[in-house]
Amino acid sequence: MGTFETIQAGGTPFRAYAVTPAATGPAGVVLFHAWWGLNDDVVGFADRLSGALGCVVLAPDMYAGAIATTIEEADRLSSALDEGTADGIALASVDSLADRLGPSARLAAVGFSLGAAWSMWTPAERDRLVASVVYYGGVQGPVLARASVPVLGHFAETDPYETDEGVAAFEEALRSAGREVVIHRYPGTGHWFAEPSRDAYRAEAADLAFERTVAFLGRRLGQ
Repeated sequence: MGTFETIQAGGTPFRAYAVTPAATGPAGVVLFHAWWGLNDDVVGFADRLSGALGCVVLAPDMYAGAIATTIEEADRLSSALDEGTADGIALASVDSLADRLGPSARLAAVGFSLGAAWSMWTPAERDRLVASVVYYGGVQGPVLARASVPVLGHFAETDPYETDEGVAAFEEALRSAGREVVIHRYPGTGHWFAEPSRDAYRAEAADLAFERTVAFLGRRLGQ
């Protein structure tokens, strides 16, 4: 189990959930939440990922404690999010984790839906990051060619937010940029299939995606 702590981003404090195992090597993961906020799904995933990898996991809170339970609430929170402030929190989270683990640390970024955008963007800004994992998100933007780290993507079979064409273009853009990329599609799933609190949750697919994430990150982080 982890703890909530306060981190500074440009002199402004923000909240984050941190899990630090008793014995850990110089590796860590920054975990970016979906548009629901830093809810129990994220906390549970952070605990589970830290336990599986034996490394520190840090999950920043982009909403200052607010949590949505409906699509309407989540849309309102994400729409009100200041991009500059959120980007600052994302980078401060990476920097904080790097500082606590030391100069030899290897870091990775994992993001769900809305948070997948930061898991793709931060490696272009911080070369301490060596891998990105995205869950049904992060497929848009010119940032795709600005980093060299390998990418693991988990996408649903049926998803109005991430279309087949969009995911295919995402994969092609990464390959064209010379990046290593592995994309998995999960039959019988929709957006948010890996989040237990959502109606779309599918345990079998979520567990398989988690196993693949652990294997992928374990290789990249040397865990």
